Amino acid sequence: MASPISLAMKQIAEEKNIPYPSVLETVESALAAAYRKDFGNKNQNIKVEFDPEKYDGMTGGIRVFDVKTVVEDMELPEDYAEQLEAAAAAEAAKRREDRKKGIVTPRPADTDLPTEGEFKFNPKTMVMISDARDLKPDAAIGEEIRVELSVPAAFGRMAAQTAKQVILQKLREAERGVIFSDFKGREGELMNVTVQRREGRLVLIDLGRATGIMIPEDQIETERYFPGTRIKALLREVAMTTKGPEIRLSRTAPALVGALFAQEIPEIANGVVEIREIAREAGSRTKVAVSSTDEQIDPIGSCIGQRGTRIQSVIRELGGEKVDVIEFSEDASTFIAASLAPAKVLRVELDEDEHLARVSVASDQLSLAIGKGGQNVRLAAKLTGWKITILEEGGKAVSVDEVGVPAADATSDVPETAAEADAKDEDVSHPVEATPAS
Repeated sequence: MASPISLAMKQIAEEKNIPYPSVLETVESALAAAYRKDFGNKNQNIKVEFDPEKYDGMTGGIRVFDVKTVVEDMELPEDYAEQLEAAAAAEAAKRREDRKKGIVTPRPADTDLPTEGEFKFNPKTMVMISDARDLKPDAAIGEEIRVELSVPAAFGRMAAQTAKQVILQKLREAERGVIFSDFKGREGELMNVTVQRREGRLVLIDLGRATGIMIPEDQIETERYFPGTRIKALLREVAMTTKGPEIRLSRTAPALVGALFAQEIPEIANGVVEIREIAREAGSRTKVAVSSTDEQIDPIGSCIGQRGTRIQSVIRELGGEKVDVIEFSEDASTFIAASLAPAKVLRVELDEDEHLARVSVASDQLSLAIGKGGQNVRLAAKLTGWKITILEEGGKAVSVDEVGVPAADATSDVPETAAEADAKDEDVSHPVEATPAS
């Protein structure tokens, strides 16, 4: 029958979802700290082996070792111990300053003494070969010498308190490590989550045994996140901080659209239809370029679905954001013409040296090509990676570069067409009508 302490350790492992060996290692670290507190000295590198089945409430089941690595003989200055202590104090002070700045500095295991740089010998973790052979005649350089130590009596109250603090800290670190490892491997995954609450401009997300956050740049401006609301969000990034893992979710990332397409459209999920590029202005409009690996499969029809049912499911999940589906083409001219849908393009002229596309449209298509506030041509530039200049038959032009930034004089040449675009955009940019230009 398992001992009570073994049962307690297994219960902790189950409740915190921590492997049992990690819990055992935590207890051993706590016992090592307790031994150092009551019975150890500064030049001992204490390691403990603990057998919970043999523990008797006192010291039974506990074996304590002073563990050192054998190194070659070397001459040390007379004040070497004082130099080590001074260096250790300086390093500890630096770690404290780093913690104040939010910087986590790794600490040498079981020691504050430096083991690298100016100091080559650490009496806490090392033993010279001449001394090691007094303990073990056949000792060799690089070998680990373990000297078993006795436990003179039961641990005192202060040692027990030290062990408790070590256990709490180590368990917390182990739990954070498990959560970090779990969610780090799921970056880019679409998650169905619940809004927990708001704290200032941050939205806290309930992830079960962890809490995620959505910072302002990951929130869609037109959406309101009320406690208890179920939303779909992209697991954007997981980072380890001084306070534990920070799990960031996003409703604005372009990859969210791709994940929703894969969820709603079987052809994308199984790889027959591929998403090649996505350009998005979250909460307003998105353009998605798709292609098919099967000539008999229409990539746009697959994404839109019968009577637009598939694309409408994606639009609902995005809170009504418009989604244009465009067929990808390796031919830059064809792709650029398609990216400006629903406008009909007359011709595309490419300047390879400047990476510039000059697109000619009829006068009645200029406002459609520009889009509301220049949005259509801006998204087309992001989608294709080309600078795009829209030319009206007759001479007026609007230019947008490859990152979707309008030129400084983009609207000065065509004030009336920009206004016309504002008026017409709502009626002509229905997302289900997005098809490649002919």
